[in-house]
Amino acid sequence: MFHGFLETDPSAPAPAPSEVEAEEKVFKKCVRALNNYQSHSLAAIAKKRRDFASARANLRALLPAALQADSDAAEGVTSHHANGLGQLNVFEHRLILVEDRIRTNAKFVRLLVEAMGEDPNNLTDVASATVAKGRPDPDSVVTDGDMDKVRSSLRQFVRDWSAEGAKERQDTYSPIMGTLQKLYGHLPIQQRGGISVLIPGAGLGRLAFDIVRQGFSTQGNEFSFYMLIASNFVLNSIKTESAHTIYPWVHAFSNMQNAEHQLRPVQIPDVAPGGIPESADFSMVAGDFLEIYGGYKERGAWDVLVSCYFIDTAKNIFEYLGVIWNALKPGGVWINHGPLLYHFEGMRSEMSIELNLEEVKAVARNMGFVFEEERMMPSTYTSNESSMLQYVYTCAFWVARKPAL
Repeated sequence: MFHGFLETDPSAPAPAPSEVEAEEKVFKKCVRALNNYQSHSLAAIAKKRRDFASARANLRALLPAALQADSDAAEGVTSHHANGLGQLNVFEHRLILVEDRIRTNAKFVRLLVEAMGEDPNNLTDVASATVAKGRPDPDSVVTDGDMDKVRSSLRQFVRDWSAEGAKERQDTYSPIMGTLQKLYGHLPIQQRGGISVLIPGAGLGRLAFDIVRQGFSTQGNEFSFYMLIASNFVLNSIKTESAHTIYPWVHAFSNMQNAEHQLRPVQIPDVAPGGIPESADFSMVAGDFLEIYGGYKERGAWDVLVSCYFIDTAKNIFEYLGVIWNALKPGGVWINHGPLLYHFEGMRSEMSIELNLEEVKAVARNMGFVFEEERMMPSTYTSNESSMLQYVYTCAFWVARKPAL
């Protein structure tokens, strides 16, 4: 589908050795986090078991017993819990089933690592590097934040590549697809390959995939190695629908109505990657949006730029808007859909400029963009449809054009 997407652009200046080293360090840390998913996750469940055991026995006894058949099945899943437990209550039973599903997820995560040509058994250097004082090198330690990104990747598979994510994609991607159809629907799919579409913040690549299947030459750009590794697997290694089963909600203990909601499986993908018209190009580029598309080489290179849940990832929103302007051809179209949940807000060590929606649009207009369509619409992001807590964004959708010369 798209191979070598982590390779450097041969036409670009060679990066400094320090930049190569820094990027390699980030990539390796991501791989280590993926490799440590099972041990880290099972350790978290072990703590829950200890916390539960610390409650008084007479209070724990208030929980109903698990059905015997279910209890026996759960003990069969992990035999090291079977001896000496006696009759399981429903919470103890659920913990065992959660552990089983974590192990299933770990097998899937292992495939992501193997698809990158990396060793899924490499756990030895997680905390082996040390600084002068004998403390672990922070770049070699897998943190809770790193593991959050692994779990987020599992939820991203639901959003982009499952039947369960169809409603979310309908709310978010369909307005974008509809705009492209409105602009270029008069062209047969086989004649759309000359229309170039750039998608920064492409995530797991479903929006880019849907657009290229409509005949547009499409390039996704993504900064996160977690997203890149996951998108590489789904787009290059999976050949059939429903090839894998994952349990993306198994780590969520809050706002769950019942065990079934937490333990339910999700099959991916809902569509087999493929079916790209021969007239269209498809690529994914790893790296920083500002660095890759802000230079002379990319000036006026793209007919359409789609920013979906993207512009609020900026540290400096002015620079993002400037690069969007730079990348579009005269007459090019910018399609935006998303909230303004600025990712770096409140971080003392990071720059963050948080313009409100009116201010963002004012800057874009003063740059020269002409807004052709504007509306607000609700949508969710990696939402668990069965959760007792639902976050719904009121997203800004617009179509703006860079005037022709």
